[in-house]
Amino acid sequence: MTQTDQDPALQSATAQGGKIAIVTGASRGLGASMARLLAARGHHVVAVARTVGALEELDDRIRAVGGAATLAPMDITQPAAMIQLAKAVLERWGGCDLWVHAAIHAAPLSPAPHVDPKDMERSVAVNLLASHGLAVLFEPLLRARAGTALFFDDPRGGQPFFGAYGATKAAQIAFARSWQEENRRLGPKVVIAAPQPMPTALRARFYPGEDRAALTPCVAEAERILAELAD
Repeated sequence: MTQTDQDPALQSATAQGGKIAIVTGASRGLGASMARLLAARGHHVVAVARTVGALEELDDRIRAVGGAATLAPMDITQPAAMIQLAKAVLERWGGCDLWVHAAIHAAPLSPAPHVDPKDMERSVAVNLLASHGLAVLFEPLLRARAGTALFFDDPRGGQPFFGAYGATKAAQIAFARSWQEENRRLGPKVVIAAPQPMPTALRARFYPGEDRAALTPCVAEAERILAELAD
């Protein structure tokens, strides 16, 4: 069921006539929980992430709830791969009902002048440039099926030591808000959710000594966000 960059066939179970969801950043955390819940509710999930093993684990969990997924082990910062993915989705399903954008790069916490240039470049590439590139490619897919694009806010801009992550995440959400306003009449609908703190690997990097038991489980937060989307 795995797709590679050289194999655009997307050979997996087809949800003929069903809803299609693309989840970028689907291998872990909130993205993985969103993918599992969407599959359990009848969406065919196109799960995009770089880690093959984590995608295969996700596929096992999706199968366990009777769902179906197409695994796309791809890097969202690679334009050729994303063009290939968008073309394959268009050819197979004619569009997309929901794009969940959970992919993020979290640079290590650092004083602003000491952020590693490579981490800053990667933060810009993943959090901002890839978000723009995916919007360009996925807007026609979403518009074809009156679909929705879902972003996740995490306001860290201006906080100490969050120079790379805070700046690029804020830029991503500013881009999403502009796209949201532009599309109010013609669509696709753009939704920006604000998840509660969750026990993710990303958060553990930022708050290593935090009591994770006090945080909201990813699956509970995914259920809440999907319920809000359905309203």
